Amino acid sequence: MAEIVIHNLRKEFGSFTAVQSSSFRIEDGEFFMLLGPSGCGKTTTLRMIAGLELPTSGEIFIDGEEVGRKPASQRDIAFVFQMFALYPHMNVRRNISYPLASQGMPRAQIREKVAEVSRILGIEGILDRPVGGLSGGDRQRVALGRAIVRNPKCFLMDEPLGALDAEFRERMAEELRALHDRMGATTVYVTHDQLEAMQMGDKIVVMNHGVIDQFGVPRDIYDKPATLFVAGFIGSPAMNLLRFRGRLGIGDRQVTLHHQQIAVPAMRVAFEGEMVLGVRPENVRLSDDAPYRARVLASEYLGTTQIVTLQTEDGQIKARVTAQQVARMDETVGLTFNPGTITLFDAQSGRALRSELNEGVLQHG
Repeated sequence: MAEIVIHNLRKEFGSFTAVQSSSFRIEDGEFFMLLGPSGCGKTTTLRMIAGLELPTSGEIFIDGEEVGRKPASQRDIAFVFQMFALYPHMNVRRNISYPLASQGMPRAQIREKVAEVSRILGIEGILDRPVGGLSGGDRQRVALGRAIVRNPKCFLMDEPLGALDAEFRERMAEELRALHDRMGATTVYVTHDQLEAMQMGDKIVVMNHGVIDQFGVPRDIYDKPATLFVAGFIGSPAMNLLRFRGRLGIGDRQVTLHHQQIAVPAMRVAFEGEMVLGVRPENVRLSDDAPYRARVLASEYLGTTQIVTLQTEDGQIKARVTAQQVARMDETVGLTFNPGTITLFDAQSGRALRSELNEGVLQHG
């Protein structure tokens, strides 16, 4: 088990900066997610923690020891790749036991540890099979077994479920989280899938263009986005974003959208200029008598709920409502927003404006 501390970590490839002065702490035993789109710097960050890339500047501490210049072999970590990285000429048992055999561990002890790991992963019945004929899910379990058998300080995983189909991916996500909880290991996991990150992670770092946009628990990442990027990247459908111009004073609880007053959390800052109002689809309600009006464009039936797309004077918006609610095409309806859930953003900087909703999150981040 290990605590990992990243301090002002930076990585440059020639004139391109892949990671810009990142700092965060991973607590001992956490399941920690590095989340973001392709090219955001998450895999580069993971590779620097692993020792597969050397940082341009900054520090990496594992259990209080600075390891930024140490080779991967001296960091006591296990790396699990997306494409499994198994030895095709070895069977399952030999793949799992290889790290122990290469360290010169006695055969009896190796057999005992391989048996223990195979029981944990439920692969006792395939130990003597060649890895080439295994399903994607079984191959990933073997890759995990080879990592677990060493009992390292932490596990680093680079999109380990990315090569699996949707059914296996969901099942393996549950198994990985359950395995983590049983072992109490520190796990750092890279993904571009925000649903996977929200489902599995204790903490999430959201990265964009080499910069950490937000760091926190999944609920805060979802409910209290720190930037417009996080608001648009997290959630399916994403947060609704409506642009408007206005003036706010400290303590104000209303903004004006198309001549209608919209209640918002009490503001902790004063601001004047172009803003963006963010509200999640589940916090939008259709109401016949609400003064803020919209036209129904489409409705997507999802079983217990439906996603209704509407056109307002300030832009398109989506509402997640019950499946029983009637939303007729081209009908004009009123909209109300849950005021305690609204985030206001500075449209120019993309940063959230501080309010009673997000004050603690923005101060922490």
